[in-house]
Amino acid sequence: MHVLAFAERVIYTAASYPKPYSPHTRMSQTDSSDPASSELKKVGLKATIPRLKILEILESAEHPHVTAEEVYKRLLAAGEEVGLATVYRVLTQFQAAGLVIRHNFEGGRSVFEINQGGHHDHMVCMICGQVFEFYDTAIEERQRQVAHKAGFIIDDHSLYLYGVCEGMKKHGECSKKGK
Repeated sequence: MHVLAFAERVIYTAASYPKPYSPHTRMSQTDSSDPASSELKKVGLKATIPRLKILEILESAEHPHVTAEEVYKRLLAAGEEVGLATVYRVLTQFQAAGLVIRHNFEGGRSVFEINQGGHHDHMVCMICGQVFEFYDTAIEERQRQVAHKAGFIIDDHSLYLYGVCEGMKKHGECSKKGK
């Protein structure tokens, strides 16, 4: 029975994530006909200016992994009067609604990314702090084999590799920032 349940179970797919969020064009008002407003309402969130502004920042970020502090700094730079506590509250609401995924890295650092569905793993540069996504079928298959051998059914997993990115190692600056 466990082998059948294991074989029939969808592993490492969007099944273990909430419904993916589809990024939309940038918004600056709460018009209910806007795609972002509709998306927020669809997941049970009122389309407020702070939510729309934060969603806009997440959609337009150079790199898909941003901290709450980075979102807050971008809001300040744009002249928005939104507090850091509001940013954390909205990001937590987005996470609960399945719009974003929160990753908690060593050292207490958390980053948020728009939920695109599907699975990927992360490499974190311990010097520049950049987070890089990757997917490797051999790693995924080996994890399935290990779990199967142990009679373990995997619902989800997170793999974070910590090290130094190539740019920091060779040149003292991140070669992948913004890519």
